[in-house]
Amino acid sequence: MAAKRQRRSPEFKTKVALAALKGDKTLVQLSSDFGVSTVQIGQWKKQLLQGLPEIFQRKGSPVDVDAITAPLYQEIGRLKVELDWLKKKSGVDS
Repeated sequence: MAAKRQRRSPEFKTKVALAALKGDKTLVQLSSDFGVSTVQIGQWKKQLLQGLPEIFQRKGSPVDVDAITAPLYQEIGRLKVELDWLKKKSGVDS
């Protein structure tokens, strides 16, 4: 009967890949320590190295403050004009 395929957590994969990246032990030593094949450790190490640049990239696009504030200032101006008109019609002095 064939052995069941094992699924490893991302935390475990990261731990093994970082250990391989350190270089303190050989792949064979890591393989026996963690119970994973050397080929698999090499693949996880490669994935780690490929994914590292994405960690330091900005997640969103830069915020354009003028694009956000311009409509707000327009709304403030419109509301001020309406308030002044209402005060004038009601006879209330400011």
